[in-house]
Amino acid sequence: MSEPLNTNTHAFLATCPKGLEELLADELRALDAEPFKTTVAGVHFQGDLAAAYRACLWSRLANRIVLCLVREEGIESPDSLRQAVTTVDWAQHLRSGATLAVDFHGRSEQIRHTRFGAQTVKDGVVDALQTAGRPRPDVDLKEPDLRLYAHLHRGRLTLGVDLSGESLHRRGYRRDVGHAPLKENLAAALLMRAGWPERLRAGEHLVDPLCGAGTLLIEAALMAADMAPNLARVRFGFHGWAGHDNELWLELRREAEARASIGRKRCRNRLFGFDQSPPALAAAKANAMRAGIPALVTFKGASLEQLQRPAELDVAARGLVIANPPYGERLGELPELVALYAELGEGVRRAFPGWRLAVFTGNPDLGHRIGLRADKQYSLKNGPLDAKLLLMNVTAATADADATVKPEGQPRSDGAQMFANRLEKNRKRLKKWLKQSGESCYRLYDADMPEYALAVDVYGDRVHVQEYAPPRSVNAAQAQKRLFDALQVIPEVLNVDAGQVVIKRREKQSGKEQYRKQASSGERFQVREGRARLWVNLRDYLDTGLFLDHRPVRRMLAEMAPGTRFLNLFCYTGAATVQAALGTEEAGGASDSISVDLSNTYLDWARDNFALNGLDPARHRVVRDDCLRWLETARAEFDLIFLDPPTFSNSKKMDGTLDVQRDHVRLLELTMARLAPGGTLVFSNNQRRFQLDPTLAERYAVQDISVKTFDPDFQRRPDLHHCFLIRHREGT
Repeated sequence: MSEPLNTNTHAFLATCPKGLEELLADELRALDAEPFKTTVAGVHFQGDLAAAYRACLWSRLANRIVLCLVREEGIESPDSLRQAVTTVDWAQHLRSGATLAVDFHGRSEQIRHTRFGAQTVKDGVVDALQTAGRPRPDVDLKEPDLRLYAHLHRGRLTLGVDLSGESLHRRGYRRDVGHAPLKENLAAALLMRAGWPERLRAGEHLVDPLCGAGTLLIEAALMAADMAPNLARVRFGFHGWAGHDNELWLELRREAEARASIGRKRCRNRLFGFDQSPPALAAAKANAMRAGIPALVTFKGASLEQLQRPAELDVAARGLVIANPPYGERLGELPELVALYAELGEGVRRAFPGWRLAVFTGNPDLGHRIGLRADKQYSLKNGPLDAKLLLMNVTAATADADATVKPEGQPRSDGAQMFANRLEKNRKRLKKWLKQSGESCYRLYDADMPEYALAVDVYGDRVHVQEYAPPRSVNAAQAQKRLFDALQVIPEVLNVDAGQVVIKRREKQSGKEQYRKQASSGERFQVREGRARLWVNLRDYLDTGLFLDHRPVRRMLAEMAPGTRFLNLFCYTGAATVQAALGTEEAGGASDSISVDLSNTYLDWARDNFALNGLDPARHRVVRDDCLRWLETARAEFDLIFLDPPTFSNSKKMDGTLDVQRDHVRLLELTMARLAPGGTLVFSNNQRRFQLDPTLAERYAVQDISVKTFDPDFQRRPDLHHCFLIRHREGT
């Protein structure tokens, strides 16, 4: 049933982000309201109109303040919803000629779409007004005079007037938001949970070492200056409400303006924001200016490595360091973030011992890389993402007692130190071979220790890390910790920037994974292998464009290729063709070649590799086709053929599927039909348990050379690929 409007106490609903309900209830009590019930993402409270106006003006946490007019159970059908709406005397709320909009949330079995629910509520308002002899109101979805809020959950309807208008978290100061900004009311909640209101009253200070657009600092400054967060707002929802008391509102606003004027002058707390991005700092300064507190916050350009205690603070000064670092929604972002969190911990320990540190992150495992123990944490939502606020005391003693500490002061766990030792051992083992061969692209580590199930490949001054997906029997949190250990250690041991380390997860492939794009960086660079220069891309695909384990096979093809007609089937990015075409310095390379693949992406890549090495496209051609189909129709013969099919493929562009174990006999028969007398087929595949059909050895001369096709960096995994030389028998 509807609740009558009277001049004293009303029922209201304050909505907020999930997880802030208790904080909001406490805030409302401080504003002379009386909370009587909390619900998911909301607090019901009682109070007079002044309490509602104060909530609109002063609440740092609420999204909306709703004057509740209907709270009724058993609403399931459109008819019952419409009937409940008509019980309200809408003439008390909607002025004649005013426009209307309805925000509807929720559903029932019969009301499944919010637009239909909003239309039904609007129809109920129209019915009530027309019964009272009032004209039908117009709808204005963008800037209505009166906005209604309706929420339906499990048959319970809450309906009322939205007194706030635009969501209260939009303070109006933030036009330059930077990258992935916090909402203003979430920032205020983080500050409250971190104890900033108590600390500012104690005369303490605030530092944000990753300030971005400055939201945390500005919200903190508004608290320090006793400024109402929505003091600068020109229009609220109640301005178009027929029951609005403008004199009361102006009185409350004048009171807030006076408090702000006094608060700005009395504020002795110092607030500092650091960021290494000039655009972010420019946005932060502009936002602070619009918020009316530019003199209270000092912004400086600095990275975490450069973080220092501000000269304006004496050694005895204490305060809160608060940060909202990125936490990586994509696996590929982790290497830089592991380093960033470690640098955050190191910088705070160096510059702010004795302070309190608050870190808001969607990845608590990254938070552990800070090297400080969280004595308190709060679970919150950042939009749809689960996140935690971690609170720590910044003292050297809070670093993990069992951690190994490097000379730079960065803690390492025992496992991380073991992993680092193995990397160093492998580097020492490969050092002589690398010097003799001149190779700059090689595998340094391949799951040597079962606990660290990674492959680590070096590409010059960059590193490609593949995480083998752990089995279900392995604790996911422990696997994540070990991955972060490795990502901390790799840049340190290899002396590379963390931004040059790329991480991917290697799942069991479905046949399309090799071709699936994982990113769109377009970040490719040249590497050298023997006489060849080749393009590689570490970020955008599961594979990099160069299969390192096949290096000896490509070297062998270069030695066999001089003067031959060369065919490369399933050519990928054409690296084998480049080596065959270049051949050796003494004898040259293949006279001509054809490279066949079904992927346009990789054929374009192959063309770029050919151009990079000055190969004549008239003599070295690429063909887009299903290799089986091409072999069935081809007529040319070749002196040297390289056949390296995927283990399994089910591309939409193919007729059927390809399974190398099941289909290799037919595939080899078709390929051998294209091999000239005296020629050689080099057949390779990566099926770990591959078994060559014995009947093939009865028809062709077959030589298994697998053990000879592994350089020192791959000798730990002798089953990584299989390689055969196949020739026609004499007289056949």
